[in-house]
Amino acid sequence: MAMAIRYERPYSHSAHWARRLAWLGLVVFIAAAVSHRFGPLTTPHFLVLAGTGAALSLLAVVLAGIGFIRLWQVGARGGKAAFVALLLAAPPLVVGGYAAHAYLTRPMIYDVTTDPFSSPPWLKVPVARQDFLERPPVTLRDREIQAEAYPELTGRRYEGALDRVLEGVRKVADEQGIVFSEEAGLENVISDLEDLAVKPDDTSGESAITVVPVPSARPLEEGFLPRVGGPSDVLLQGEWRSLVFGFRFDVSIRLREEAETALVDMRVASRYGPHDLGLGAAFAERYLKALDAELLGIAGN
Repeated sequence: MAMAIRYERPYSHSAHWARRLAWLGLVVFIAAAVSHRFGPLTTPHFLVLAGTGAALSLLAVVLAGIGFIRLWQVGARGGKAAFVALLLAAPPLVVGGYAAHAYLTRPMIYDVTTDPFSSPPWLKVPVARQDFLERPPVTLRDREIQAEAYPELTGRRYEGALDRVLEGVRKVADEQGIVFSEEAGLENVISDLEDLAVKPDDTSGESAITVVPVPSARPLEEGFLPRVGGPSDVLLQGEWRSLVFGFRFDVSIRLREEAETALVDMRVASRYGPHDLGLGAAFAERYLKALDAELLGIAGN
């Protein structure tokens, strides 16, 4: 009587450990993202936890690959577990890969402005505990790097009244998620409206509006002097947070009257870290394009 031989498929421990690690990496990554976006988790701690989740996901992919090899070679059980591990590891690795690509391809700067010669100042200098994310102060070389990397990031000039432009700036800021916390120079808008009124004792028949000559070129170092602004400037400072992960950026917008036009400049700086991954420049360009659309018809060159 012949003895029946029962074939037992080997068990792939690598594939099943890959699924466990992928679950753990995804949970850590999502918990860090939610706590950073809606909770008290700061950016340095988020980067540590998100990096841990991505590292676990990467290890899970390696183990899943071993599981697929075992399945191919000896038919080991675990193909489904390895496939699930790849699906679970995808979100942390995709986000981590995008961040790594931006880190390597974008310039290592965290403060961008439309006016590198005299950037809009901070009404209240942003202060945040950087922990291990040490970053140097902004230098003239940083402005040169920005000009090379983002040549299209420039200020806007509108041939309209300062109050009309200010209204558009506020409306677009609200639409783009900027929350203003500091303001200065609003009395300049009120004084402009008063100057437009015709005084009863004005019999000269001449217009009360005078043409202000365009100022001469300013030295590059002026943008780093601790001054609040010119006598006719309107300054608005606030905060913007990225939509998905809630990275914090400080924003300063300056409105200035020059030769019957309103000049709008903008400054965006990430609150943490020496590298903004290009998010600051992208947001500034998006805001200015939206402002152009809002003030369509009064934009100048």
